[in-house]
Amino acid sequence: MRLSRAFLFALLVFAPSARAADPRVADSLQPFVEKNQLAGAVVLVASPDKVLTVETVGFADREAKIAMKPDDLFWIASMTKPMTAAGLMMLVDEGKVALDDPIEKYLPEFKTQWMAVFQDKDTVLLKKPGRVPTIRDCLRHTSGMPFGSALETPTIDKLLLKDAVGSYAITPLQYEPGAKYVYSNAGINTAGRIIEVASGLSYEEFMAKRLFGPLGMTETTWRPTSEQLKRLAKTYRPSKDGKGLEAMPISPLAYPLSDSTRHPCPGGGLFSTARDVAAFGQMVLRGGTHGEKRLLSEDSIRAMTGTQTDTLLDKAKGESGYGLGLSTTRKSKKDGPAVAGPCGHGGAFATNVWIDPDKKLVTVYMVQHAGFPGEGAKARSAFEKAAADIYGK
Repeated sequence: MRLSRAFLFALLVFAPSARAADPRVADSLQPFVEKNQLAGAVVLVASPDKVLTVETVGFADREAKIAMKPDDLFWIASMTKPMTAAGLMMLVDEGKVALDDPIEKYLPEFKTQWMAVFQDKDTVLLKKPGRVPTIRDCLRHTSGMPFGSALETPTIDKLLLKDAVGSYAITPLQYEPGAKYVYSNAGINTAGRIIEVASGLSYEEFMAKRLFGPLGMTETTWRPTSEQLKRLAKTYRPSKDGKGLEAMPISPLAYPLSDSTRHPCPGGGLFSTARDVAAFGQMVLRGGTHGEKRLLSEDSIRAMTGTQTDTLLDKAKGESGYGLGLSTTRKSKKDGPAVAGPCGHGGAFATNVWIDPDKKLVTVYMVQHAGFPGEGAKARSAFEKAAADIYGK
């Protein structure tokens, strides 16, 4: 579905924070929609100080022919991770925690944790790790923890955060902390639990009070309201023949999504909109400020956006670096810019935010896809190229 002239006009008239939308951004995605490789998308481009354009293409619900709208809601999944990292770095700025503190300082249940050195279907051999994981390890995926625990199946949101993290403490580490990078929800969830212990607030309360509220992220939530659910984009995956798309539920989450018994997952539980995600990206791009208010120090932004795992990744496999809660491309310099280099994060269903200090742009790509048929996975690159060509400096 093409971006209508009426929508472009309405965007120009009623959205003073955005300049006239350039249909070339959305047009870059139109071929993927026409080939049934992409259901629909909301795409946004922002400078450090304003939203430059918000555009839509395709459908939020293909079966009902409901067009995608700029304020549609998406499960952003692991895009929650950099937001959790930002929350914890606020406490680092305040001196309430330190990045190289062992996690057992805040969570004593980890004092008795073991590490697996051999495992088959009948036998597990354990030993004490050479050192315990640190907060830094949790934020950069070098903690030694597995992706999650057996108690977090089939969904990730039915345990209290305290109980989920407690289950990690009795699950053997998979490798020595700091020895290598292995992507882990458990590590980020543990960081979220440390926010609770160090701040005296629940993780959910802290994030709302200290991050979402100040940034005006009013649509960002773990439990969509009934009104928000009407704007939730449907999730799609490749059809069985691989030539089209079929609808599917958000399988890692329990239903109903608005149920109060669902608990926040710091590693991947948030729902949000393109504008809300952009507000977070702009704060990072500005080096930790929002308007006249400083949310994070430049040192914290530098730590988040600079590669901290470059010696631990396999470059032969094309692995990028990882900072603290963010995928990264450059190592930070102590006296260098606050934003070390281009960085961002994706979500399980292909959402993405990318922060580029060289071009002074934030791009937000909101879709709901558990895989793509054909060349659908190339749609994001097509959008980002169009955004850079049109708005990049």
